[in-house]
Amino acid sequence: MPILYSYRRCPYAMRARMALKYAGIQLEHREIELRNKPQSMLLSSPKGTVPVLCVDDLILDQSLDIMRWALGKSDPDGWGAVDADISQAWIEKNDGPFKMLLDQYKYPNRYPDLNQETVFSAAIDLMFKPMEAALQSNQYLSGDQMTWIDVAIFPFIRQFAMVNPQRFNELPFTSVKQWVNQHIESELFHSVMHKYPAWID
Repeated sequence: MPILYSYRRCPYAMRARMALKYAGIQLEHREIELRNKPQSMLLSSPKGTVPVLCVDDLILDQSLDIMRWALGKSDPDGWGAVDADISQAWIEKNDGPFKMLLDQYKYPNRYPDLNQETVFSAAIDLMFKPMEAALQSNQYLSGDQMTWIDVAIFPFIRQFAMVNPQRFNELPFTSVKQWVNQHIESELFHSVMHKYPAWID
């Protein structure tokens, strides 16, 4: 049975878990402690970040690779049917500059030289305005059908919203807020958010 090393609140692990669950992959879940990472995980993936999926001799330690592997096994609702250029553009924006802004917004003490209003405004311009425009035209980011792009980006948008829920709710992006809430309330999301005891080798 495949083994997944994960951390419940990590957005990278979250999107991997959602894809694995959607694809119906049976696996052994190993919840890690960030301050006490199991040796078995570090032997499989020395970089020491989650998620890590171990399938026999195959080691996948990038969340997008895990998502692609899962969809390659089973894709009942056609999550993989998305334009490659569109998906690449969203992922590069989310995993690159937006993730940096998210960290700066979430952990202001780590970035004392940055103006938080400037960080917030940059995140709005970079991610939320384009998302709102896309979601006003379609139900999802790449059309009227959910794809792996929505799932890959959702955990990061959720994390941004959770920093200051009131401020997020006051934003004039009705479509984005509906999109986020739809994912948060979904059976798929709830099914991958169980609390597990920390794995000890």
